[in-house]
Amino acid sequence: MKLHREGYLIIIIAMILLTTIQVGNFYLLQFTTWKWLFWLLTAGVLVMAYLVVQFFRVPNIICQFGENDIMCPADGKVVVIEEVEETEYFHDKRIQISIFMSPLNVHANFNPISGIIKYVKYHKGLFLVAWHPKSSTDNERSTVVTEHANGKEILFRQVAGAVARRICYYTQPNQKVTTGEEYGFIKFGSRIDLYLPLDSTINVKIGDIVKGRITKIGELK
Repeated sequence: MKLHREGYLIIIIAMILLTTIQVGNFYLLQFTTWKWLFWLLTAGVLVMAYLVVQFFRVPNIICQFGENDIMCPADGKVVVIEEVEETEYFHDKRIQISIFMSPLNVHANFNPISGIIKYVKYHKGLFLVAWHPKSSTDNERSTVVTEHANGKEILFRQVAGAVARRICYYTQPNQKVTTGEEYGFIKFGSRIDLYLPLDSTINVKIGDIVKGRITKIGELK
């Protein structure tokens, strides 16, 4: 496991603040009759330190998928599987699969297929809760479209949540990418939407807990 580079500054700032709190806690409460409060605050500092560090963890995983497999791009829970009209790029019917990421999930995002990046766009927006039906179109988000070697294209979208305030992505048009390569990171609660061709095979169902670079979402025909 490693820590994501997007977390370095946040972790340093958090540790300075938490250390300052703990030092004040020690000198103000350790030698008083309020010792129970000292231990309570100490526990709170340790929990906060753990939560900040674990949020930016990136497990070491060997990605092994077939040529036409669609890999899960993020850890989380499948909350949507439905046929929808995709209005930003395809302007036709697609299968939307949405994965909700809680603050306890790994928040690095990975390319679900190998191919050539055909489209990248960032949208400023609102910060509705990530499971809100309009979060995919109204929230801060980024959209990436990758063309597979067989000519099929899939769209995947990072969507900010109520807590998330920054979406990071590292792809650009005409870039060649490989399944499982990291393409972005979302800071705090969020979701990923995938838009697949209607003839795609789907291997997950609503409510499934999925893992980035491990779970097979489906397969391109």
